[in-house]
Amino acid sequence: MSHVLVPLAQGCEELEAITITNLLVRAGIKVTTCGLDEHPVKASRGITIIPDTSIDKVLDNTYDLIVLPGGLPGADHLRDNTHVQTLIKKQAANNKYVAAICAAPKALATAGILEGKVATSFPGVLAALKNHNIIISDNAVEIDGNIITSRSAGTAMEFTLSLIELLEGKEKRDEVDQQLAR
Repeated sequence: MSHVLVPLAQGCEELEAITITNLLVRAGIKVTTCGLDEHPVKASRGITIIPDTSIDKVLDNTYDLIVLPGGLPGADHLRDNTHVQTLIKKQAANNKYVAAICAAPKALATAGILEGKVATSFPGVLAALKNHNIIISDNAVEIDGNIITSRSAGTAMEFTLSLIELLEGKEKRDEVDQQLAR
């Protein structure tokens, strides 16, 4: 069974956080959410999310995928958190999947793993970064090697279905997609 870590920062986009965790669980994937501290997370629209654990307790674990929900100021907190940066770099160095949606790809850029890669984000987020060699796409979802990025809350379902396919195969993706009756 695949194991996914979803770091949740204060001010994250709740639609992205919940869509990601819900669909991954539907696919039978083990999901661990972690806050950047010991407190409940107050998301960008005021909804409170209680993470499973805190980031300092997951640093030594290994994951098949780390996926970062966006939203502001959540994405900035992910970008600026040394533990998140360490986990991203470790994941990439081990050729494991790293994914981010909306404004959260800025955390991947700060970690240096988007250099020379094709990536997408909320419009303008990646373009605003200085001194980065990122090939910016307008696609809803971009997969470049082990790095997966997506545009916004509106693409969260397609993004997560893509993650399911990478981890568990197309048949599992289709099974979860059917449950959604889209």
